[in-house]
Amino acid sequence: MVNSRPSVADKRKTFRKLHEAGCFVIPNPWNVGSARYLQGLGFKALATTSSGHAHAQGFADGTQGRDDVLAHFAELAAATEVPLNADFENGFADDPDEVAENVTRCIATGIAGLSIEDAPKSATPLYDFDLAVARIRAARAAVDRAGDVVLTARAENFIRGVNDIDDAIRRLKAYKAAGADCLYAPGIRTRAQIETLVKAVAPAPVNFLAGAFGFTVNDIAAMGVRRISVGGSLARVAMAAFIRTATEIAKEGKFDGFAGLISNAELNKFFSEDRKKLLP
Repeated sequence: MVNSRPSVADKRKTFRKLHEAGCFVIPNPWNVGSARYLQGLGFKALATTSSGHAHAQGFADGTQGRDDVLAHFAELAAATEVPLNADFENGFADDPDEVAENVTRCIATGIAGLSIEDAPKSATPLYDFDLAVARIRAARAAVDRAGDVVLTARAENFIRGVNDIDDAIRRLKAYKAAGADCLYAPGIRTRAQIETLVKAVAPAPVNFLAGAFGFTVNDIAAMGVRRISVGGSLARVAMAAFIRTATEIAKEGKFDGFAGLISNAELNKFFSEDRKKLLP
């Protein structure tokens, strides 16, 4: 008997349901191995990370081509049984119509959700307000035509040096009115900012980018956040350990960084057992 795997439609229904109540963590893998391991830990959904994948492929964040990114989404979506949210950056276009075309391509990869940023790839911090709203409206229209995925709109203020919570809220409210299902202001980090934003856009679900800010999952849930992601942080944890250990070998001729490693046998055991779940 062949193991039953959820269909794309099943994963999309599950993902939408997750946004209706409670709070869930949606960690960010950067390749199939990290995605399968996170799924094995019991996380209910996963999200891609543009920076994590770009760095693993030797690119700066935001410099990969659209087709390479779409291929990455398709690979992770096909390799996992839980819903996948796509970090679709700025939609790989400035013009709303082009954003809509690219969103359609993104949905075709099998993802369950996608996010659109309101910052261009140029040095300009943020799109003009009206253009930013038009881009979300165009993305919404593409979603309505192509598939029931969760559309997340991002206000990039706090990671583009525009540290204005009022403007971020103004933008997110407008994105909600334009059809966004979930709202996200990466870079906010204080309790006051989080609670103010959640209250201002209620009852729309809010995604929070977690970091070493002193909050637990329960703390963040109590503030009313629906979804917690970690962006490229897990990928940077791995990269930091790699760089630290490799530098120690190169500069000092020491191998102390290998102490405490997970063993090859442990990883083999996990991935061997994980693979068996996919076999008849």
